[in-house]
Amino acid sequence: MRAAALRRAPHRLADPAFWLFAVLIALLVLLVANPVVRLVWDSFHTADGAWSLQSYATALGNARNLQALLNSLALGAAVTVLTLAMGVPLALAVSRSNMPARGLAHLSVLAAFVMPNFLGAIAWILLAGPNAGWLNRLWIELTGVDKGPFNIFSFWGLAFVIALYTYPLVYVFTKAALDLVSTELEDAAAIHGAGKFQTMVRVTLPLALPSIVGASILIFLEAIALYGTPALIAIPARINLATTQLVSFFQYPLQVEQAAAFSMPILLLTIVMLMLQRRLLARRGFVSVSGKGGERRPLDIGPWRWVLLAYASLIGLLSVVMPLVILVMASLSKAWGRGLASGNLTLGNYTTIFFEQVTVRNAIVNTLVYSIATALICVVMGICIAYATQRRVTPFPAVVQGLALAPVAVPGLIMAIGLYAAYAGPPFSLYGTGMLIVVAFTTRFLPIAVTACAAAVRSLNPELEEAVRVLGGGRVTVLAKVVLPLLKKTLVGVFILVFVICTKELSTAVFLTGPASRVVSVLTLDLSEQGNYETLAAMGVVLVVITTLVVAAGMRVAGRDFMLRRGG
Repeated sequence: MRAAALRRAPHRLADPAFWLFAVLIALLVLLVANPVVRLVWDSFHTADGAWSLQSYATALGNARNLQALLNSLALGAAVTVLTLAMGVPLALAVSRSNMPARGLAHLSVLAAFVMPNFLGAIAWILLAGPNAGWLNRLWIELTGVDKGPFNIFSFWGLAFVIALYTYPLVYVFTKAALDLVSTELEDAAAIHGAGKFQTMVRVTLPLALPSIVGASILIFLEAIALYGTPALIAIPARINLATTQLVSFFQYPLQVEQAAAFSMPILLLTIVMLMLQRRLLARRGFVSVSGKGGERRPLDIGPWRWVLLAYASLIGLLSVVMPLVILVMASLSKAWGRGLASGNLTLGNYTTIFFEQVTVRNAIVNTLVYSIATALICVVMGICIAYATQRRVTPFPAVVQGLALAPVAVPGLIMAIGLYAAYAGPPFSLYGTGMLIVVAFTTRFLPIAVTACAAAVRSLNPELEEAVRVLGGGRVTVLAKVVLPLLKKTLVGVFILVFVICTKELSTAVFLTGPASRVVSVLTLDLSEQGNYETLAAMGVVLVVITTLVVAAGMRVAGRDFMLRRGG
């Protein structure tokens, strides 16, 4: 009987699902393992392939390089402090207080998240440049002094701009934790004589502390690995950072091995701090006794609600309103430094980017095409990997999931170096092609899709899937006919989230684009070096409009919070 049953059972190799998930694992190895292994390999070898520690001695024995690492650590600490000062009060105001316009404050955080940091940097150069910045010129006209007080080309100017577009991560982590805090805990503190401020300091915030610290670690790592804003502000300010120093290894003569060796301390620091962050967040189960939270109602904070509203308005003004206004005004100006002078308004900058400058038009098209392609690939791979690992279809599901999530531990600029080493030369020879950009973006952002899809698959009751299997359907049929239709809203949200992040990405693209594959983020650096801020502003406005329309569509389909759920 047993032998007959075995003969009737189809061989595993005949199951299409086996081959589908085998191909997925092979793709993961190519996308993730290959570039990381190649990065480490190159750091221990010479250009001729001989084993050597010379790259480490050269890269880390240079005083300028070591100072760049120390400057990056200082910048990471400064940005972390500023983002905490912005994000935590906003999260408290929106989640726990009776501050007016909480929904509008939440949308302003979403807008800051959507705004590309390199466009924010350009806007603040126009606003607070030491000579022609509009804020300085306004100050000079109002006070009659010779020089304005603002200088964005400074250490704290750089930290301020980075913080304006990374604080949403602190907000999301903190708000997600505060949303689980039951009002009953705060009422108990009040019964024992604690005032509102004391209750917030001794009860509410400590319950959210693991999430706040976890977000701080991510912010620190993001700040030390960021390239776009430092390239626009730190280089003119003569502030040497690790990311800008890494780019110097890619000038002639090319020094990939030294770049790999120089990136190792950053990579190791990232891995250690992410492990610490994971341990901290694993302990956040004490936020509420039930894990779901009890009754929650806004805390009446009296006149302080107006103070919080003013603070929220200030952050929205600095991160979204003022940058967008200056970009629009610059895009409509013949010469941005002349302001709203008569005869200075024009639509010529938009005519230029759409009809005259092929480079700009191609960059916009490339950005959209690569972002759409990456989002589609991430959605398909993400749901397949999530289903295979959550339903234990593949052998060693934890290893497969770990491989899919591994790019989180590799900063974008360092991942780009690994991808360059792995795929720029033979046998792939992908350098300068759009395919390499899509490969890079997919590798970088696949963890977002896998994480979101895994959470969605876990929420599905497997009984429907089992019913299909009983009726003779295979795993592929289950995935296509049951899982995908049920998770349609989640998948749309993941697609739009990945699309938006791709349109902002610079760190991964900066080493990998060629003349025919240049994207908006990389072209921004070229135009800023030429001082062509009018064309750059018009290009930025077009990108923001397209992104906003996509986000609006996503909010209608997947809910208004889909862009920010990844932090929770």
